[in-house]
Amino acid sequence: MVEEGLRKRKGKENGGEDGQSIQSHELQTMNLQKQANFFLFPFSPSGVGICMIVGTIIGSGIFVSPKSVLANVGAVGPCLTIWAACGILATLGALCFAELGTMITKSGGEYPYLMEAFGPIPAFLFSWTSLLVTKPSSFAIICLSFAEYASAPFYPGCDPPQVVIKCLAAAAIVVITIVNSLSVKLGSYVQNFLTAAKMIIVTIIIISGIVLLAQGKTGNFEDSFKNSKISVSSISLAFYNGLWAYDGWNQLNYITEELQNPYRNLPLSIIIGIPLVTVCYVLINISYFTVMTSTELLQSQAVAVTFGDRVLYPASWIVPLFVAFSTIGSANGTCFTAGRLVYVAGREGHMLKVLSYISVKRLTPAPAIIFYGAIAIIYIIPGDINSLINYFSFAVWIFYGLTVLALVVMRFTRKELKRPIKIPLIIPVIVILVSVVLVLAPIISAPELAYLYCILFILSGLIVYVLFVHLKFNWPQKISTPITMHLQMLLEVVPAEEVPE
Repeated sequence: MVEEGLRKRKGKENGGEDGQSIQSHELQTMNLQKQANFFLFPFSPSGVGICMIVGTIIGSGIFVSPKSVLANVGAVGPCLTIWAACGILATLGALCFAELGTMITKSGGEYPYLMEAFGPIPAFLFSWTSLLVTKPSSFAIICLSFAEYASAPFYPGCDPPQVVIKCLAAAAIVVITIVNSLSVKLGSYVQNFLTAAKMIIVTIIIISGIVLLAQGKTGNFEDSFKNSKISVSSISLAFYNGLWAYDGWNQLNYITEELQNPYRNLPLSIIIGIPLVTVCYVLINISYFTVMTSTELLQSQAVAVTFGDRVLYPASWIVPLFVAFSTIGSANGTCFTAGRLVYVAGREGHMLKVLSYISVKRLTPAPAIIFYGAIAIIYIIPGDINSLINYFSFAVWIFYGLTVLALVVMRFTRKELKRPIKIPLIIPVIVILVSVVLVLAPIISAPELAYLYCILFILSGLIVYVLFVHLKFNWPQKISTPITMHLQMLLEVVPAEEVPE
């Protein structure tokens, strides 16, 4: 009834018949794809993939993770080595995803690959974990990073109060959620401005570091492996924090169909884009170490702010400002892509149906974006950045490893599938082995209950799948139907029509 009312209303607004008032699912998907293209690719098609990778990966991580990576390995040399190794691993993982993305051209990231290789249960567990753990916690981490840098100038010489950081992070989530729910075009304008600001601050830090090195500021690099703390556990935790900064290396798989000539541009973008980010990250860390000793870097509340205070004074205020722009831009892009994942899961029946509904007026997946923002706020309340990064990385590398394993399995079980990109088998084998080490090493070397809770939460998805997807119990429908109707009226959203086969 609510659907019909909204359809009629929109039909009158458009001057059309009721049956033609709402676009079909196919046309709505095309509109979302066009909006995604505008959001991500406002410039010429050439270099689009490279810009996407660089713009998505460089965000809050490089301004937050250096401190944690150094804390786990204890010295400058191992720290820089970890940053370079993380870039190599991200490149290898992205090449595996490039083969998967051109072999199975469906939206939803890892979801369709797991579905094709292992069936609906692993795919459901991925969507269950992504929508309720990894994606919202990622959003929360980025917004907490923004809050730390935005509040740091107001508390010189001391750490900002946690209540200030968390309130500011929650406010950022609310604003980003509203912007992306109202208009993709508005979100794109914001994103373009923030991406430019991000590249400005990265360039400033790198050039400043190169100038200081040329002036002979190399004292902190002497005996760079002295006092290092090397163990399987410490290296794994250092990798967690380093890889967090590289997170986003698989984002091109969400837009494979929207890339021009993806069979050529996808691997080319990966081979150029991720090494470019790696070089930037290593140079930024070198810049930090030109003005700070290991001890000073570990004691800094906001590493880039300390760098700016020592190098750019009296113009040091630009560093926290532009870092805040960078982190909020990363959060804005994360909200956009994750909102689409929620939308796909709702459409497949693996989440509440209302999450797959589209705004009548704005053609945005508003319920999915609002749901995503609400879960992210919950993660902000109890969590701190380092803990969230560790548990996020633990969960996400379980599914990265499983997805790359799907590539190996389908080499033998789905030989009939066309593979426009086919990488050497040794690459996915390396990624799988590394992911196994990353997942198991912290549990074996430094076990914590939080890792057990994470595993139990992932496995709890089996209960949800059996009850609500496989057996399709009717009583949840009776509860969710009136809620869905009221949400339709409140948000003015409707389900996308099915595409005829």
